[in-house]
Amino acid sequence: MTNERHYRKTHPWVNFTLDLRDAPPRLWVLLGQVVARCEQLAAATLPPEQSQKMNLMIVTRGAHSTIAIEGSTLTEDEVRAIAEGRLELPPSREHLQREADNVLRSYAAILNSVRAGDPLLLTPERIGQLNGGILEGLEDHLEDGIVPGKVRTQTVGVGRYRGAPAEDCQYLLARLCQWLDGDSGDWARFPSIMEDRRSNQVAKAILQAIVAHLYLAWIHPFGDGNGRTARAVEYMLLARAKLPTVASHLPTTHYALTRQEYYRQLDRASRAKSGKGDIIGFLTYALQGFADGLQTHCVYLAWVQSMLAWEHFVHDGFRGERASRSMVRRRDLVLALGRQNTTPGPPVAVPRWKLTALNEALAEHYEDRSVKTLSRDLAWLTERHLIQKKTEDYQANIELMGAFRLG
Repeated sequence: MTNERHYRKTHPWVNFTLDLRDAPPRLWVLLGQVVARCEQLAAATLPPEQSQKMNLMIVTRGAHSTIAIEGSTLTEDEVRAIAEGRLELPPSREHLQREADNVLRSYAAILNSVRAGDPLLLTPERIGQLNGGILEGLEDHLEDGIVPGKVRTQTVGVGRYRGAPAEDCQYLLARLCQWLDGDSGDWARFPSIMEDRRSNQVAKAILQAIVAHLYLAWIHPFGDGNGRTARAVEYMLLARAKLPTVASHLPTTHYALTRQEYYRQLDRASRAKSGKGDIIGFLTYALQGFADGLQTHCVYLAWVQSMLAWEHFVHDGFRGERASRSMVRRRDLVLALGRQNTTPGPPVAVPRWKLTALNEALAEHYEDRSVKTLSRDLAWLTERHLIQKKTEDYQANIELMGAFRLG
C-alpha cells in the first residue's frame, strides 16, 4: 500500500503538494517579470546572422553550465567548438567531450520535437530516455551496476544528501509525472494571476519546470546524471511551452553561476519546516536568476537593435550625398568604427593611427592616399556628428540613436 512506502519516513518533503495561494508577493513579482520579459524576447526579430549567433551562444552556455555544475573542466569556448564540430580532444579528455556532446544532442532533440509539434508529455519513460541520452557512451566512467536510462537499484546521493529509497524511485517518478502533467487541472492550486490566458499558461509552465527540476533532484531516480537530467527536464518543460530558446536555458546558467547557492537552496528546500520541506524558497531563488538573465538578454537585444538602427541611419544619410569615391570611403569608415562595438556599453574609441586598418576595405581605400585625406574625412564626419573625437581617438556617434527611442 502507498502509505507503507519507505520514502514517507525517509523523505517526507517529497509530498507532491504545493499551495501557492499564500506565496509571498516577491515570488509573484518575479514571476510577472519573467513572463513579461519572455514575451518581450518572443516578440523580437533579429537578422538571421544575429539570431543564429545569439542562439548558439545561449545553447552552448546552457550546455556548458549544466556540465560545469557537475565538475566538468571544459570551457565555454570548448563547448561551443564541440557544438560546431570543430574540436577533437585527446583521449584523456574524450569523456568530457562526449558528456558535452550528449547534453547538446539532448537539447537539440527536445527543440526539434517542439518544432515538430510533439507535445512532449512528461512520463517516466521520457525522463529515462533523457538520462540514457545524457549518459550514452560514458559507461566506462560510471560506477558498477549503473545502467544509463534505468531507474537505480542502489543508494545514491550528493554530499550529505541521499536520494529516495531505490525501491520507491519508479513509483515516485510516475507520481511526479501524474502530479505535474496529469488531468487534475488543480496543480499547485495555481491562481490565475495574469491578464490573459497565454501569460497564465507561461507562468504555470515556468513554475512546473522549476518544481520538476527540484523534485528530480530530491528523488535522484538514476544511478548517475540526475542533476543533468533534472535540468534537461526543466528545459524541456520550458521549451514545450514555446518560451524563446534564449530564455529556456537561463535557469541552468543561473544555477552554474551560483553553484554553491544552488546546492544550498536544494538542501534548504528539503530541510525547511522541520524536515517537511518547502519549495517556495527554491522557486524564489530560481525566479530571481531567471529574471536577471532575461534582463541581460533584453539589454543585449536593445543594443543589437540600436546598432541595426545606427547602420540604417548611416546608409540613409549617405544616400543624400553625391556619389563619389570619397563618400564611399567616408561611409565605410564610419560603419567600421561602429562595428568595433561588439557588446553593449559605451562606444569604442579607436586611435587615429588604427583607423585605416579596421578592415580590408578601408585599407584599400587609403593605401594610395595621403594623411590629409584621412584628416579631411574625419573632419567631414565630425562636422556631421557621425563620429566624435576623444583626445586623439575617434568613435562612432551611436549615442545619436537615443533620440529615436520610443521610451
